[in-house]
Amino acid sequence: MYYTMKVAGLERDLPICPVNDSLSIAGFVIFGDPELTVACARELLARAPEYDYILTAEAKGIPLAHEMARQAGDARYILARKAPKLYMKDVFEVSVRSITTAREQKLYLDGADAELMKGKRILLVDDVISTGESLAALEALAEKAGGIICGRLAILAEGDAQDREDLIYLEKLPLFHPDGTVMG
Repeated sequence: MYYTMKVAGLERDLPICPVNDSLSIAGFVIFGDPELTVACARELLARAPEYDYILTAEAKGIPLAHEMARQAGDARYILARKAPKLYMKDVFEVSVRSITTAREQKLYLDGADAELMKGKRILLVDDVISTGESLAALEALAEKAGGIICGRLAILAEGDAQDREDLIYLEKLPLFHPDGTVMG
């Protein structure tokens, strides 16, 4: 089963994936799709407020944040990791549970990145916002670092995220019944 949608002027067929016995979601993945990544980055940048740094979470937000930074001419963007790395010092940490993850995860921020964010306008970016848990974790990291959140951007808003007034997104993505029909 697939859900066909148009985003940033491009049509894609998204596989319907079961989350549990009563809920399925459409799998939206920009990995391996540079045409879609470039188009979505361009459209989001056109709607973005002024910012100093883009912050995203590992892993699905990486190609989008990278392409947005490239198109905007940014020298860097900041990445919250799923595990601390050896190069990371003075690590910040928050917990997160998202709709696509079966268990609680942690997000980590390098202390050097946190220092860059202090007093700066931080633009939070992700591919899909659904429950808002990943976004809340990014917000917590940015605020703990002393960053000022200036905007929240996503390619797609799913479920209740579509009603958020603080979120800028390109398209709505419905939730699905197990049989692939749109909830609604």
